[in-house]
Parts: sequence; C-alpha cells; structure tokens
Amino acid sequence: MKKYFAGLAAGLVMAGSAQAETIVMQSIYPSSLPLLGDTGVTLAEQVAALTSGELEIEFNEPNAIVGGNEMWDAISTGAVDAGWYSPGFAQGIIPAAPIFTAVPFGPDAREYTAWWYNGGGEELWAEITAPYNIHSELCTILVPEASGWFGNEINSPEDLQGLKMRIFGLGAQVMQRLGVEAQSMPVSDTMTGLRLGTIDAAELSFPMIDMALGMQEHAQHYYFPGWHQQTSLITFIINQDVWDGLTDQQRTSISTACAANVAITIARGEAGQMEPLAKLEESGVTIHTWNDEMMTAFRESWNAVVEEQVAADADFARAWQSLSDFRENYSQWSAIGYVD
Repeated sequence: MKKYFAGLAAGLVMAGSAQAETIVMQSIYPSSLPLLGDTGVTLAEQVAALTSGELEIEFNEPNAIVGGNEMWDAISTGAVDAGWYSPGFAQGIIPAAPIFTAVPFGPDAREYTAWWYNGGGEELWAEITAPYNIHSELCTILVPEASGWFGNEINSPEDLQGLKMRIFGLGAQVMQRLGVEAQSMPVSDTMTGLRLGTIDAAELSFPMIDMALGMQEHAQHYYFPGWHQQTSLITFIINQDVWDGLTDQQRTSISTACAANVAITIARGEAGQMEPLAKLEESGVTIHTWNDEMMTAFRESWNAVVEEQVAADADFARAWQSLSDFRENYSQWSAIGYVD
C-alpha cells in the first residue's frame, strides 16, 4: 500500500543506512499515453539518476490517491506532494489557467516556450498561483492536436448546431458559442460516449495518441488543424513547502530534467505523427482540413470568448495581455527570421 505524509517535505524513506527522500506524485494522465503520461515516468527516472537515488519521485496513476478534479487542492494543502498536470485543469479555480496550457489560435512551441521562459510567462504563473502554495516547472510541450473526430462531415457552422462534443479548455467555450453542447469528460467516458452515441464528436489529442486509444473505431472524420490547441504545456507541480524543503541540488535536478524534457518531447512529438496518421488513413479514416468558412467562424467565436474572459477576470486579462504583447513583438522576428 502506498504511503504518503501530508505536510512533510517529501516523506523520508529509509534505504539501508542511507536516506532517500520520496516525493509522492499523482498524474492527471495515464502513464500508458505517449508524451502526455509516459514523460512523467521518465521524469521520475531522470531525477533518481541525477541525484544518485537520493531523491525519488513516486509516480501514481490518475485517481490513485485523489480524483483528478481534486488534485490542485490536494497539492495546495500538502495532502499530495506533487502532480503531473496541465494548468488548464485548474480553470474552475483560476480562470486564467488555460492561458498557461493552450490558447486557441495560439503560439507554436517556439513562441510558447519563449514566452514562458523569457517573456514573463513563468513569473506571471508563479505570481497568480502563489496564494495556492504551489510551485510549477514546465516539463513537457506538445505538438498541435487534431481538431476532433466527427461522425459526419462538417462543412458549415450550421452543421455544428446541437452537436454533443467532448472538448477541453477554452476551445470548449468557442464551440459552445457555435451551438455545440460541449462536455468535459475523461478518456474512458469519451470512448464509451462515442460507442453508445451519447456524444457525437470528440477531440482528444494528436494522431500518436488518438490511434493508441482507438478513436478510429468510433468515428471516421478526422479534422485539422487543431486551432484550439496549437501547443499544450504540461507541468510538474509541487507543494511549495515540499519544494522549499528540498536541497538546492535536488531542486536543480528537477528543473534540469524538466527543461530537457521540453526539448525531448517536442522533437519526439514532431517525429511521431506521420506513421500513425498513415495507419489511420489505411484503416478508412478520412483526413479533413477545415474550410475557410469554418476557420473564420472559429476565430470570430474565439475573439468573443477572449473579450468575455478579459472582462470577467483580472488575472485572465493581465495574462492575456502579457502573451499578446509578447506575440506582437515576436511577430517581427518570426516574419523575417523564418522561411515560410
């Protein structure tokens, strides 16, 4: 039986005559999922190696200790030491949180990491989350997601009316404005919903994961680009008291491993989509790209959502302003520095 100690700085575990500190971490994603989940396991292995076994991260699957929607509060209070987590899941507590995970029509991996590390994003997230006693380390960055799986072709905004769809984050609010009954649900419930017909469509991830989950068994129309999640951030979050209780070397080991994983996961993600995409087509899936009318509808709806969110929450407003200002300044470099 797993043991964890609330409020202790990573509960001490005796290992012979030496002491190893153990951080109990629960993941929001199953370890079986490529990039999303298995990188959390990799982090634990890296930290153990970098600290010669003096610091261990115990990886726990989703819901092993607390429910997924309870993770933020559990880590905040110290009931659980740490989490493998996307900030957007804290949207119900912190309305600005999705800006630190995925933004519709948002930045690519280069631009997002530039803002996080050198454009004020990391510091702003730390400031917003300070009252919750949680420290965050960016630890994975993902390639663009697919826009979704649909049972029928979608050729105009009218085709979305009344559609029941599983979709995450700010993208859900965009779809709601277009007449979709947007729903948030776990992966297992999503698959069941598609099979039973209680939902008509779903977005989950990119081809590597979607094929692993068997999405092609439930829908045949696969749409791109994923305007709602051009890049997604995954973080290692840890109770601030636990973090402060670690040595400088232990904290540096975690930060270094996470920074390495950011580079590794973007490369792995980019290289890993071609084979599953080809296999999906071979299985009978039709790959679509949204037409201009649909992309315009998504963008106009997103603009309205942003306006509402900025007016409703001061932290959302300043986070959005920070990201927008950075992107405006970055656009000159992007335009002249890269070949289209």
